Amino acid sequence: MASEYRLRSRQAHAPGATYLAYTPNGKKLITAGVDNYCRVFTTGSDDEPITVDDCQENNAAVVAGNGFFITGSEDGTVSKYSLEDNKFEEILVRTTLPVRDVALSPDGNWIAVASDELSVSVVNTKDTTKVRTLREQPRAVKHVSYDKKGDHLAVSCTDGNIYVYSLEGDEPEMIKKVDGMIKSLETESESNSRVLWHPDGRAFATPTALRDIQVMSTNDWARQRVFKTNHTADITAAAWSPNGALLVTTSHDMDMKLWDTKTQKLLKTFEDIRATILAIVWHPSENILSYTNNEGELFIHTDFVPEEHLPLLNKSTVSAPFFHDPSEGRAGLAPAPQVNGATRELPGRPRQRDGTPDSLDDLLGPDFRDDEVRDDGDEDMEDFVVDDDGAGYAQGVNGHGKRTNGHLSGLEPSAKKRATASSLFRPQIHEPFQPGSTPWRGNRRLLCCSLTGNVETVSQEGRHHTVTVNFYDQHTFRNFHFTDIFLYDKACLNENGTLFACQPDSAGDGNPAMIYYRPHETWTTRTDWRTNLPTGESVTAIALSDSYVCVTTSTNYVRIYSLFGLPIRVYRQKSSPAVTCAAWRDYILTIGNGPIQSDLSTQLLYTIENIKHDTIYQDADILALPPNTTLDSVFFSSSGDPYIYDSSGVLLTLLNWRTNGQARWVPMLDTRQLSRLATGGKEETYWPVGVAPSSTGDLKFHCMIIKGRERYPSAPVPHLSEFGFEIPLSSAIDKKALLGADAEEDSDDEEGGRKKGESKQQEHEQAFILSSTLHAQLSSTLSHTRPSADQKRDLTNLEVAIDRALLQLLGLECLAGEDHGMKALEIVSLMRDANGKMLDLAGKVASRYGRDVLGEKIRELAEKRAAGGEVDEDDEYA
Repeated sequence: MASEYRLRSRQAHAPGATYLAYTPNGKKLITAGVDNYCRVFTTGSDDEPITVDDCQENNAAVVAGNGFFITGSEDGTVSKYSLEDNKFEEILVRTTLPVRDVALSPDGNWIAVASDELSVSVVNTKDTTKVRTLREQPRAVKHVSYDKKGDHLAVSCTDGNIYVYSLEGDEPEMIKKVDGMIKSLETESESNSRVLWHPDGRAFATPTALRDIQVMSTNDWARQRVFKTNHTADITAAAWSPNGALLVTTSHDMDMKLWDTKTQKLLKTFEDIRATILAIVWHPSENILSYTNNEGELFIHTDFVPEEHLPLLNKSTVSAPFFHDPSEGRAGLAPAPQVNGATRELPGRPRQRDGTPDSLDDLLGPDFRDDEVRDDGDEDMEDFVVDDDGAGYAQGVNGHGKRTNGHLSGLEPSAKKRATASSLFRPQIHEPFQPGSTPWRGNRRLLCCSLTGNVETVSQEGRHHTVTVNFYDQHTFRNFHFTDIFLYDKACLNENGTLFACQPDSAGDGNPAMIYYRPHETWTTRTDWRTNLPTGESVTAIALSDSYVCVTTSTNYVRIYSLFGLPIRVYRQKSSPAVTCAAWRDYILTIGNGPIQSDLSTQLLYTIENIKHDTIYQDADILALPPNTTLDSVFFSSSGDPYIYDSSGVLLTLLNWRTNGQARWVPMLDTRQLSRLATGGKEETYWPVGVAPSSTGDLKFHCMIIKGRERYPSAPVPHLSEFGFEIPLSSAIDKKALLGADAEEDSDDEEGGRKKGESKQQEHEQAFILSSTLHAQLSSTLSHTRPSADQKRDLTNLEVAIDRALLQLLGLECLAGEDHGMKALEIVSLMRDANGKMLDLAGKVASRYGRDVLGEKIRELAEKRAAGGEVDEDDEYA
């Protein structure tokens, strides 16, 4: 009878992707995760692991030698650490894009680095000046793996191909491109496409798109046996046993399976998986399997192979599972003997004595474990159980042997009640952000994206950055770059200048937060200016207009400066903490966190004011966001109207914002309903930049298209794309699905006409409501400003567009039948008749379709309007 295995679980890191590696001698186990430290566990010891500090965050891989270990992180850094003093030694290589995987050669002298770059770097661990570069793959690399001897390196590319390189010569040489074997995966995917070299060195295996494990021989590159895993999701990790006799696989379906290599039969399924496993390693000489998951947990599975299957693990190195042995060749010669003929004895679990020092939690298992923090109030019961939550399992007694009233909730101290309530009340505060900026991607990030250009910063060796300002109009402006010793993390760019901001102590010398404005050119000598913020105050967001500079800070101050650095106004924002801000000419828009909502998220509040006239138009009004949605960007259009873009891909504008209490957010475009996404074949998001007229004069939404699952643009910066406004009204109706397949044949012609009519109606309704919205927006602007001739012409054109859309809708209603007369008359009453001709045209449309009664109503309406006059109360109500 097999002995029960003991599963040891430890929270090695914070929740997130976590990876691990054994040293070749099996004495140490190293883990790396999203934290800025690594853990070193000693095999067979229950002591606390050693923590190695000063590591990079968001580690994507870890490998180990007997005296050192190496990590690769998403910031592009591959670092080496000593296991003797558990300290950082050196940076082996630094990439410009995130590192995705690292592989250590068997002799420990070379480290292969896979990243989002197109090339793979192979760096000597003892002399970093010795570098080999693999360039044959056309896309980013997800995995790299060495064979047993270290003479070959397999590269799993995101294009779905495997590139095998020979490293025997001075220059790497690609010897085989294997296509159609692995699935095309993105580098950040948790699914796995790693090449698993078999210990006998003559074959490798990989997970396939069908969720199987396919074996391929390296002699003739022929596909051999297949492990039909029956996983219901993509494989996330797999590993050969040290002798190659066993294979373990796991996937997103939370099952781990143990396989016999020779027969490809399933030996055991482990179903007690709590989270997606990302990395699996066998102990080099003992019956232990360790793995980590995406929750930061480490599991050390002792006695992993059941006792009845231990003979397989105790064998010497076994042959890879071939259909035929490729080394035999056409002459039928037997394969050469295995290089490693020594027997690897793995001792079974020793018999435990009856009384063990295991704790009660270990004996009962995780299902009976109570992790609540308790504080025993009864010293006599201290050796039995600890109780502080009044649950009644360790009640104290008084001098008469009676139970006290300490268990009554009404007598619980109010401070403890408040502490318990506060632990449950955790509101979700919207984090501050700078519109147009992106997070770090490797050593690069965008500080600003605007309709004028973009600002990019690159982290260089040492304590400085390189900032580059790129303009779209190369004829008017000239690109420039400079060395940034202040480490600016925010920027704004318009046609007048560039605004920068840095945080306190950004350069490491105790400097305060600073604002720096650099004009492009002036009629006098160019005058840059800098100003420092008070000590301890940091910048949360900045905005730049043609007249002012706006800065929101961590102390919830709003600081307004002129373009020459003169402080204009300082006040404390009502809604806090501050989130972001925007500016246009004399107008400033600030956004902050407001009241807590029912889902414990904060409601965002905005304020719009005119700095020049000291007028507040909207004061702490609600920013309309749906549940589970965050604000991605806020900006003013080129004509001065506020716009926001949320995480669900909806662009909204603020109407009537110059009238207090009358503002409302109107959706102008839902990018999820764009026609380019209707087929479902594209996966892309849109990075908002601004709203401005196109070459045709129509207002367009300008953005960057982000392919795949990425959320932010990265180098090279994508070109700007523009989309016309389309207010979400309705989705396309699939009439065939509604009518059913039986009616399809009999109603093809009728159905086509109905669908065409509905499509036209939706098109005209869209034109009507969009023109009406833009008209309301422009008329509000002109009522508070001095209109130009172009603006007056645009307003008249919008009125004509409204009447044109209503006239086309009238024609559809007249065509639909006499019973649509009331709706047709309502459409006519909405016409603005800016040029005095639309009502006449409406009457002609009614006469064309023989709607005499409707024509008479239209003539009466035209006569009333021609008389200047009065509209009946019924008409006004209608």
